[in-house]
Amino acid sequence: MGKTTIGLVLLALILLSCFCFQFGTALDSITPSNSIKDPEVILSKNGVFRLGFFNFSDSTDRYVGISYNQIPVQTVVWVANRNQPLKDSSGIVKISDDGNLVVLNGQDEILWSSNVTNLASNTSALLLDSGNLVLKNNEDDNGASIWESFQHPSNAYTATMKISTDLRTGQKVQLSSWKSPSDPSDGNFSFGLEPVNIPELIIWNNNQPYIRSGPWNGQIFIGMLNMNSVYLNGFSLVTDDQKESFYLTYALANKSTLLYYELNPLGNLVERYWDEGKGDWGNNWLENDCDVYGKCGAFGSCDSMKPKICSCLRGFEPKNREEWNRENWTSGCVRTTLLGCQKVNNGSEVGKEDGFLKLEMMKVPAFAEWSSPFEETCEEQCLRNCSCVAYAYDVGIGCMLWRENLIDIQKFPSRGVDLYIRVASSELDKKEKSKVIVIVTVVVGIIIITISTFFLWSWMAKHRGRKQKVGEMLLFNKGKAVGNFSSDNMVGENLFEVKLQQLPLFNFEELASATNNFHLTKKLGQGGFGPVYRGTLQDGKEIAVKRLSRASGQGLEEFMNEVVVISKLQHRNLVRLLGCCVEREEKMLVYEYMPNKSLDAFIFDQVQRQFLNWEKRFNIIEGISRGLLYLHRDSRLRIIHRDLKASNILLDQDLNSKISDFGMARIFGGNENHANTKRVMGTYGYMSPEYAMQGQFSEKSDVFSFGVLLLEIVSGRKNTSFYDNQHSFSLLGYAWKLWKEDNIFGLVEMGVSDPSYDEKQILRCIHVGFLCVQESAKDRPIMSRVVSMLNSEIVDLPTPTQPAFIGGQINEDAESFPNNEDRFSLNDVTVTDVVGR
Repeated sequence: MGKTTIGLVLLALILLSCFCFQFGTALDSITPSNSIKDPEVILSKNGVFRLGFFNFSDSTDRYVGISYNQIPVQTVVWVANRNQPLKDSSGIVKISDDGNLVVLNGQDEILWSSNVTNLASNTSALLLDSGNLVLKNNEDDNGASIWESFQHPSNAYTATMKISTDLRTGQKVQLSSWKSPSDPSDGNFSFGLEPVNIPELIIWNNNQPYIRSGPWNGQIFIGMLNMNSVYLNGFSLVTDDQKESFYLTYALANKSTLLYYELNPLGNLVERYWDEGKGDWGNNWLENDCDVYGKCGAFGSCDSMKPKICSCLRGFEPKNREEWNRENWTSGCVRTTLLGCQKVNNGSEVGKEDGFLKLEMMKVPAFAEWSSPFEETCEEQCLRNCSCVAYAYDVGIGCMLWRENLIDIQKFPSRGVDLYIRVASSELDKKEKSKVIVIVTVVVGIIIITISTFFLWSWMAKHRGRKQKVGEMLLFNKGKAVGNFSSDNMVGENLFEVKLQQLPLFNFEELASATNNFHLTKKLGQGGFGPVYRGTLQDGKEIAVKRLSRASGQGLEEFMNEVVVISKLQHRNLVRLLGCCVEREEKMLVYEYMPNKSLDAFIFDQVQRQFLNWEKRFNIIEGISRGLLYLHRDSRLRIIHRDLKASNILLDQDLNSKISDFGMARIFGGNENHANTKRVMGTYGYMSPEYAMQGQFSEKSDVFSFGVLLLEIVSGRKNTSFYDNQHSFSLLGYAWKLWKEDNIFGLVEMGVSDPSYDEKQILRCIHVGFLCVQESAKDRPIMSRVVSMLNSEIVDLPTPTQPAFIGGQINEDAESFPNNEDRFSLNDVTVTDVVGR
């Protein structure tokens, strides 16, 4: 009897503990058997978001919504019953009999429903850590969502959400503003993607354009002056092959950052970021007065830096002078002189041909038409069509034309594109007369100054001549000593030693055909050299075409440098150059196509990084090291790459690594092992201290870059992603801190914990990485030793000294730049993330 009683007691305790565990743990889903009643909530898996009932401080109306869970300020990013609030606390959220997610009041009236037809009855709603609420069919093994809140957003745009438009179905996913900060019902403004002609973002005010972003050029919306800072958060616009479905999304560079975008009741898109120090949200406004659509009317230009922000374009005058004087500019401007082609159409006498006035740093007008990828054809195409009133060119878009009134033009204080306005020849003559007056004035001034200084110059000529002769002798002797290496200017005799004819030559028409006339959909990425396009030759072979841009900071020197360097190199871990094209002003390099693009597209992407287990990561590390060893020691030339980074490591179909982009590489001759340059080129975060600070580079410069890259591969984090971190301003500093705390495995990205996970090998890689990034170049190993250490041929590794750049000085310097656009770049040093070829 006693044993039976004890057994019953134990069973009761077990059941009670299971019951307590079930209800003591926050759920992340709503099922047919588990609903939530006011004030209950559900939490996402890691507690980032919560779904439940709430009200605003100045109202008793109750709503069901999704909000941030781990911050003290109530921040709602989605509302279900935004137009039908609950009047009391009797609300319930449940799965209805037809499988829909519904919000009911105390009288079982449906105030909101997911409203999906033909559902299975066995469904459940799951709240994800992204803030997305998804409705799923429990009987579907694929786990595809039937309905999700991301497809029916409120006023908030959070990371990984897609703003989209489908031209086939007419379906759009767009934001809708609240009526007021405490009233989430539908406001007057909406925000979405307008894909007609060239995709743009539009904020609508009751179906009328209110603010627009300008066209998308593959990296940014060119009409958003602050888009450079926004782009750091990884915005991307994706379209299908038929260009009928478009969506815009973004992913935060720093996963610990709380940041989202809100369409406020006034129609402004506000960037909101959590300020831990203040314990509240900080706001960045992405618009100014000139961003209001059509502020200055047709053919009017807006400049927010001027007291009167609106003015007519040259060759135009206000349509209504009285309204214009009252600063009501919406009536716009009209031409003062009829165009030459219009005179022909009207039967008037034929005058001179029309021309174009160039306006620099402009936000282009609305409703651009794409016409051609070639800059040199823009003017001709516009000039031969009388209805064409303007054209512009952007390297990422191509040629844009306008055939109607020019609306929503803005003068930018920086950036922007050159806009060419069609005007009558007489307007050009006026401009030429003004130019002549200015030129004459300048010439007269120069003559006066020249005469005034002539005698002084004559007196110093002999002394200067003598010094110049001495200098020439020194340079001559230095040239003999250096031989094949000539410091900064490497386009000397040795550089042109390899003729273009030694490579297969492609003609322009062949490459244009292969890339569909360099169409935007074929664009793989954009680098300092210019755009890179995917192409298919007539024999079916896939290629990557690197096209030198006129606006490129690089030019003939880098082009020839890459031709010379890579044409002499053959290694399985170096990208293969198939040929080149030099016709007219076109300069292009043709490479083998890498289907998996570049390394940064994997290790820094939350989704793609899952495909890189440790075995694949180590294979990539080993491939890079062997490629560098070949460059430094085993090739016919000794090459210093000078720009080794994740975006310059391409991955083939088997994820084998190949080093690319030799535009900045330098050839060492004889017994040289180091050199100096006054022109520092490369990427911050990967440059060695002696190169960044003093212009000195050697094999050890590449070793430093390799060490940074190795630590990035292991950790899955960018070296420069720590610039606003209060503990470390770089990955090197963060990793060194963990090393000193004997917690180095805290650096390893969780995604590499797979069956191929090898703790000893990972620890050895991190150790080698630290040896490569030591501050003193002499302490760093050469690449042959690095390869041996990675392969455990050298068992006992030396103790590393403190890495370079782990203090706070550089971070302070970075903040001293005058604007966000220039915060990281100096001269030819970049922080661009280039999509791989």
